Amino acid sequence: MMYSMTGYGRAEYSENGIDLTVELKSVNNRNFDFSAKMSRAFICFEDRIRKTVNDYIKRGRIELFVNFSDHREKGATINADLSRAAEYYNAAKTIAESLNIPNDCSVSYLMKCPDVITDDFSFDATEFEEILISTVKKACEKFNEMRKTEGEKLISDMLSRMTTIGEITDNIALRAPFVATEYKERLKARIEEALNGVNYDETRLLNEVAFYTDKVNIDEELTRLKSHIAQFCTIVNTLGSGKKLDFLMQEFNREANTICSKSNDLKVTEYGLSLKNEIEKVREQVQNLE
Repeated sequence: MMYSMTGYGRAEYSENGIDLTVELKSVNNRNFDFSAKMSRAFICFEDRIRKTVNDYIKRGRIELFVNFSDHREKGATINADLSRAAEYYNAAKTIAESLNIPNDCSVSYLMKCPDVITDDFSFDATEFEEILISTVKKACEKFNEMRKTEGEKLISDMLSRMTTIGEITDNIALRAPFVATEYKERLKARIEEALNGVNYDETRLLNEVAFYTDKVNIDEELTRLKSHIAQFCTIVNTLGSGKKLDFLMQEFNREANTICSKSNDLKVTEYGLSLKNEIEKVREQVQNLE
């Protein structure tokens, strides 16, 4: 089972006048990159939230959003700091006199100034810690349900492309033995045409063909490609193997590049380019896996 790195999850808690919503979304990232946006009252729980999310998600850039509302009746007393209000008023008066402009400082303005109006209601966030963590877990579960569905689609597509890569590899393997034979025939024809019936040393021709055959031999690359295909199909359903598959696709690409660089045959080159195209498509999909 594999998870996609992109997804969305949402969970809600609403009871006894408390409304809490947790939302998660993620995009691709090589590592676990977490950020949370929530009320300052919950900042003290950020480390625990991070660890909770990391239990469900191992890789990706994850953003978590917490919306909280407390509708319970609260018997708070509103206090006015008159000395602080006087300081703001005197400052406004000084500015007005210095700049010779009207002083429009009003009571409503003073009430909006920092620390002028306070209340004695103290919000204790710790009473909501377990509710918050429980809601985070539910959001993560919803998040993983979506990622699992997306991951299954990705795996299906990649395995289909692996079949195509295997078929292209087989076609190259069928074509490869004829490359040296055709080269020998072309070289022999050119020599005979150039010498116009004069005898030549066929041993040197065979040596040249042997050297060319060794130069364009791609047996090792084809063997490794088949091994990579088998490895891919084995580990693709292993949870959290996205990085392994990413490294494996680099090996796929290395073998395809070597085949294209060694090739001196139009048909093999065509197969090689098709191979690289399929490998690149799989590599893009792999980067979406956790």
